[in-house]
Amino acid sequence: MLIEPAGVSEPFGYARPAIAGSGTIACGLAACATVLSEVRVLARSDASAWRAEERSQALAAKLDDGAPGRIRVTTDPADLADCDLVIEAVAEDPDVKAVLLRTLGETCHGGDLATTTSALSVTALAEACGHRDRLLGLHVFNPPEKMELVELCLPDGLRDGAAERAREWCGALGKTAVEVPDVAGFVVNRLIFPYLFDAVRLLERTGMDPADLDTCMRLGAGHPMGPLALLDFVGLDVAVAIGESLEAESQDPDHAVPEQVRALVSGGRLGRKSGSGFFEY
Repeated sequence: MLIEPAGVSEPFGYARPAIAGSGTIACGLAACATVLSEVRVLARSDASAWRAEERSQALAAKLDDGAPGRIRVTTDPADLADCDLVIEAVAEDPDVKAVLLRTLGETCHGGDLATTTSALSVTALAEACGHRDRLLGLHVFNPPEKMELVELCLPDGLRDGAAERAREWCGALGKTAVEVPDVAGFVVNRLIFPYLFDAVRLLERTGMDPADLDTCMRLGAGHPMGPLALLDFVGLDVAVAIGESLEAESQDPDHAVPEQVRALVSGGRLGRKSGSGFFEY
């Protein structure tokens, strides 16, 4: 049984959440959590801990009811031992995620576990990490502090109460949680990546200027961002990982990663985070 500390109202779902990771998703999610309670952030090194603290506190300061002082950053998994929710938010690599989730589950004996994977099977991750009844999918979108949707994946065998706690926590954060099937890419990425990759293939076939292609979709389809700029925003390395997961499950050629995306990644052009991708930043 999860015991809530005095003074924390039950509708929040969780009283002592933690985020394992120090990247964009981890920092944005940590900032969101401060509107409800203290949140702990587990970083891999002292350097990444310093960066995560600075970034997540800056994001929290911009949120209504955000509280930068509620963020506690650590490099010791033992500091998460009494947390009632620990969310893994690291690279989209099944082996890396499984090892971290195994450690988190062993350290945090009573809490629920969640993964922010955008394309991997939650059931497979749960089996690989050895915590089959504790792991759920909590796919938030970039940037987490602004995006409302959470794709909530609740695999068979999840222990009693975990689904309700996760829904309550998402709702208390002001997010809309939609339960999705445990298929590669869930709903959003499964539907949007064929479109994004087809835009790249059209670019390859026609030699269009990337800015012109994006302008067509922004002005003609009313999209806030063109497909190539969106790929840069997601991160081209992340796009490769998502595409490979989608194609491995579906065997659908529409999910295959275009060669131009792979070439950009090989050249270190990962999108906005590296300063260049399809566009310069």
